[in-house]
Amino acid sequence: MTHQYDDIIDKVHHQSKSRKHMSLNDRAAQFLPFAALTGYDAAIIETARLTSEKKTLGPEDKVELNKRLSAIKATLKSKPTFLITYFEKDEKKDGGSYKTVETTIQSVDEVNKVLILPNRDTINIGDLYHIDGEIFDTEI
Repeated sequence: MTHQYDDIIDKVHHQSKSRKHMSLNDRAAQFLPFAALTGYDAAIIETARLTSEKKTLGPEDKVELNKRLSAIKATLKSKPTFLITYFEKDEKKDGGSYKTVETTIQSVDEVNKVLILPNRDTINIGDLYHIDGEIFDTEI
């Protein structure tokens, strides 16, 4: 019984003498989707990323925060742990997000208006939203 390709099935596959044989990876790459707009996907993801506006503290909240900062300065030597919520400005777009960290505070720099953390990170006092800890009457 003869089949359609019996006359060529045993022939040697042609190899070009002027061109190198393409690897399987290079052949497969020919069929990958073409990205006509390089960076478009990243731009869409960045646009979809949400940011928040910084909340404005009321006068009572500012007074309470100042009391807590004074209490913190008085207890720095005992190294109590605090739960600090602050606003972190987004580097790429308007707004930012609120972060909460549990940490000790190394010092309060009143000149530069920052809290200095043990790892030398700083938090701007103007970006503070809330500070809680064992030294205060409220619970964490």
